[in-house]
Amino acid sequence: MNPMFYFLLALTAVLTMTGSPGKPVLDIHGDIIFDGSYYVLPRISGPGGGGLTLSSRGDDWCPLYLKLEYSEVNMGIPVKFLDWRTKVAFVPESANLNIQMDVKATICGQSTYWYVPPVEPITVIEALFIAAGPKPSNGFFQIKKIKDALGGYKIVFCVNNNDCSGIGIFVDKQGVRRLALSSTPFEVRFMKATESEPSSKPIMSII
Repeated sequence: MNPMFYFLLALTAVLTMTGSPGKPVLDIHGDIIFDGSYYVLPRISGPGGGGLTLSSRGDDWCPLYLKLEYSEVNMGIPVKFLDWRTKVAFVPESANLNIQMDVKATICGQSTYWYVPPVEPITVIEALFIAAGPKPSNGFFQIKKIKDALGGYKIVFCVNNNDCSGIGIFVDKQGVRRLALSSTPFEVRFMKATESEPSSKPIMSII
């Protein structure tokens, strides 16, 4: 059989597996996001809170969980976007990727990737909160464009490409606004961090 047939067959298989990259994710200035650190801020500024930071929950010091800063003037801890599989330099929309809090040290002494901690089936929980810790093995995150006049994005957690849950804000019993899986998305925008180095101050918050 013609060798060109096998070449075209192999090329088709490669293109099918890799797929086309999504459009680039943009920051608040309309610039394409590549590598580097970015603050995750509410899409609409106001009394709903500021950027993201880390804190413990209940009586356990670790793991640390993601929450909103109380004041809109506090931008919190920036994040890095990592491990998207499409062969492009920019962060693409709707691509599987990991997100990591860009801080050098926490009281827990472990990585600061976003992940959803597993829970026992019989455990009664308020919500499935987003924590910072080891690189997730049970799924990926995606950044989705909000298609309206204001623009902005929402972040989802996907077990696979067809089974995704939105990430929203859950107000716990102490009044802390925490990131958790939710059908109501936390609408965000991204601002490039001006600091050249991530924070070296250990992160410790008990609420």
